Amino acid sequence: MDVVIVGAGIGGLTLGLRLHQAGIPCRIYEAAPEIKPLGVGINLLPHASKELTELGLQQALAQVAITTTKIGYYNRFGQLIYNDPCGRYGGYEWPMFSIHRGDLQMVLLKAFAERAGADRVVTSHRCTGVEQDDHGATAHFENPATKEKLPSQRGAVVIACDGMHSVTRKQFFPDEGPPRYSGLNMWRGVTRWKPFLDGTTFVRIGWHKPAKVLIYPIRDNIDARGRQLINWVCDIEQETPIQQRDWNRQGKLEDFIGAIEDWRFDWLDVPAMCRAADQILEYPMVDQDPLPRWSHGRVTLLGDAAHPMQPRGANGGAQAILDCGALADCLARIPEPVAALKAYEDRRLPPTTQVVLTNRSQPPDAVLEEVYKRTGDKPFRSIDDVISQDELAGLLKRYQRVAGFDRERLEAAGQSH
Repeated sequence: MDVVIVGAGIGGLTLGLRLHQAGIPCRIYEAAPEIKPLGVGINLLPHASKELTELGLQQALAQVAITTTKIGYYNRFGQLIYNDPCGRYGGYEWPMFSIHRGDLQMVLLKAFAERAGADRVVTSHRCTGVEQDDHGATAHFENPATKEKLPSQRGAVVIACDGMHSVTRKQFFPDEGPPRYSGLNMWRGVTRWKPFLDGTTFVRIGWHKPAKVLIYPIRDNIDARGRQLINWVCDIEQETPIQQRDWNRQGKLEDFIGAIEDWRFDWLDVPAMCRAADQILEYPMVDQDPLPRWSHGRVTLLGDAAHPMQPRGANGGAQAILDCGALADCLARIPEPVAALKAYEDRRLPPTTQVVLTNRSQPPDAVLEEVYKRTGDKPFRSIDDVISQDELAGLLKRYQRVAGFDRERLEAAGQSH
């Protein structure tokens, strides 16, 4: 069996590594002329780092990432609501990593090139469509710069890992319609800044009225001053989305900074940090309604091509990584390709559907919303007067179960292998 993978992002490269590990040959075709370490921050929660550890990548990730010790929840007055120890510090067998998306992609690319061969990743190939027959599937390509038609590539199956703008998804669901807007717009950036708190904490601050901000370090000791590269995201409730889905659209400081202008705490000056950003990007918080199916004979979808979700809870990249393990396992165990792709869909479509819908109704920062409601958006004397620590822990546990990274489930899965 030879597998054609469309897209060399996190999903495509992880799938390539999983297939190589299972002894299944594959080729990866990427639209970009060169795979560069682009993007901003991403978090690898224990369910994702478990998968990457099984690929032998934990040490390589630890060298370029921040090993996160806890997630701190704060109100917009800088008061601590709850500290949630995470990864190994929360009793998991696997760490939580906060990492630059480009660094993660380079770790995956280097490992795949070393193990499977650098010639197995082919750039400047944009997929224009797929077709299939009883004996295989074919992906058609063009050069994205010149629009020149390139040789089609045939395999036993074709896996579309080409992201939220997937050509293959559109081919099978041409009338799907536009993304579903959540009512939130996001501005995000990276800033070279001195470490805050203990230098390993991911913080969530405030609520969407007037703003919610996520801040976490993704690279350590980036210069002689001991600064870190800090990733931040600012969410603001707005009736109209700022633009269509484009991760690389440049944003403007003045469009959001007023909402957080007074967020100056003894542990971090938030507006000053945002002003010092290397760049600012803007993006509407959107998703798509879950599809009824991903697999169409010898072709299937994976990652954002299959289940684009609101970027909450560090779950976009994580769910793609989980898809890869499931798909490689099905292809290795089930000789008939169509049956294998259907088994993969049956295994992964229900849980990812649940994550997409839960991100809409009960996001991972529900504790911030609950405290916002109970305090009327005012400072508190003691958080225990507002809500108990047990209730806060329960709210977080609920999301962990839905997203698939509660400790009990991961430990049980580890013991079953």
